Amino acid sequence: MTSTWVEPANTATALLLLGRGSDPSTERGVECPGDLPAPSDQGLVARAAAAKAALGSKVFVLGHHYQRDEVIQFADVTGDSFKLAREAAARPDAEYIVFCGVHFMAESADILTTDAQKVILPDLAAGCSMADMAVLGQVEAAWDALAELGVAEQTVPVTYMNSSADIKGFVGRHGGVVCTSSNAKRALDWAFEQGSKVLFLPDQHLGRNTAVLEMGYSLDDCVLYDPHKPNGGLTAEQLRDAKMILWRGHCSVHGRFTLDSVNDVRERVPGVNVLVHPECRHEVVTAADQVGSTEFIIKTIEAAPAGSAWAVGTELNLVRRLALAHPDKQIMFLDKAVCYCSTMNRIDLPHLVWALEELVAGRVVNQITVDAATAHHARVALDQMLALPGADTPPPTAN
Repeated sequence: MTSTWVEPANTATALLLLGRGSDPSTERGVECPGDLPAPSDQGLVARAAAAKAALGSKVFVLGHHYQRDEVIQFADVTGDSFKLAREAAARPDAEYIVFCGVHFMAESADILTTDAQKVILPDLAAGCSMADMAVLGQVEAAWDALAELGVAEQTVPVTYMNSSADIKGFVGRHGGVVCTSSNAKRALDWAFEQGSKVLFLPDQHLGRNTAVLEMGYSLDDCVLYDPHKPNGGLTAEQLRDAKMILWRGHCSVHGRFTLDSVNDVRERVPGVNVLVHPECRHEVVTAADQVGSTEFIIKTIEAAPAGSAWAVGTELNLVRRLALAHPDKQIMFLDKAVCYCSTMNRIDLPHLVWALEELVAGRVVNQITVDAATAHHARVALDQMLALPGADTPPPTAN
């Protein structure tokens, strides 16, 4: 058995404070696992169907677009994270909400549903590397640094839906708003009506791409705040002058696409359309033909003419599902080195079967609960998003 040298905690902490280390506990799931895992035992399909039938209307299963096909087949509704949370809120008679997604999504569902409903995450290890890159203590320290510079009062916090309940609660307490990839511009327009600068959490790329490509700000108006460095690695002048203070966070899948990926696919596939998610790097987004949310990507492919070729820069499960659903079109993953969301894929058929069968037996497992104070302030930030011009009708009032 080989041994692994572990750096002493005090040394690791010192390096982290000096900005020359990383915090593994807040950057989980950033590896690229390669191709999709093999399907689970087909015998589990019958067990899942039987358990779901036994629960009947008591259970409502939500499946995120990035889930495996073997799980998606049992979802009552599929969609992005916020759509699914709202679908759960619209089903107050469902006693159990089984969320096949990741932790922050289940938290949002708990915030938007009633106290009587129980939200269940089949595998508690299904997290989100992006959400893990902004933890409450780090964000509070950043806010304190802005306050010491005298700019906190001018700063409006905006957090992407892909953040923890703690971060949504922080944003609600400080007069900010939650956004999705679809309404980020509306959220930022509102934020700049309230103050002169924005602290954008936790995805730097969505913040930068929206501000520069949709709102007319320059790259010089944006600074990158690194929570592992004193004052975010920025000078007082940089923080005072910045319009967009971007958190050093990113999606482990979308962040892997590069300009080389775009150039390579254009050389290999003449006439290809490059379609990417706004969580991709700025140089990838600017080189793409079209940019949009997961729902936008799906609708664009659906409306595309037969025979067209598409290189899609988003999660592998969804790209494969789109390719199978549209055999009349050439649909491929943007990068030759495929990469799926390793944390999302922790929700496999064995975990789903276990959760459903436990519910049939009267045992509630892996319940996700957000404390009342955090839920209240997070709901304030979510309600502010729903009140934005052009927003859809808000979900039913819950806890």
